[in-house]
Amino acid sequence: MDGPAGDPRDESIGDLLGRLVDDGRDYAQAELELYKAIAAYRAVRARRALVALAAGWFLLVTSTTAVAIGTVISVAQYIGPMLAGLAVGIPLAAAGYLLVHYGWSGVKGLARDQGEHEALERGEQPS
Repeated sequence: MDGPAGDPRDESIGDLLGRLVDDGRDYAQAELELYKAIAAYRAVRARRALVALAAGWFLLVTSTTAVAIGTVISVAQYIGPMLAGLAVGIPLAAAGYLLVHYGWSGVKGLARDQGEHEALERGEQPS
């Protein structure tokens, strides 16, 4: 690389340090712009995924409700509406509770455990 005068040996230490600082600043700015672009790209992808997830969740909830209502109406012919509601509602509530409990345990398990903490302190990849 040539300096302002053409020969880098003709530059003073101050000029070289100034160029080094400028180059470092330009590099850091380019890195920052790259990370901003990556974050924006991922945000668009995440938004699309979350919209699809929300729509799918809504359809699953409504279809489950329709099946539950249909089951209650069908069973009500044999054991009455109140018992039919309990016979269908209690198992669904129990299954929902178990799934929520399992899911919440998984979310709480995402916190840093002892092995991961030790690996990060040593500068290794957690296994």
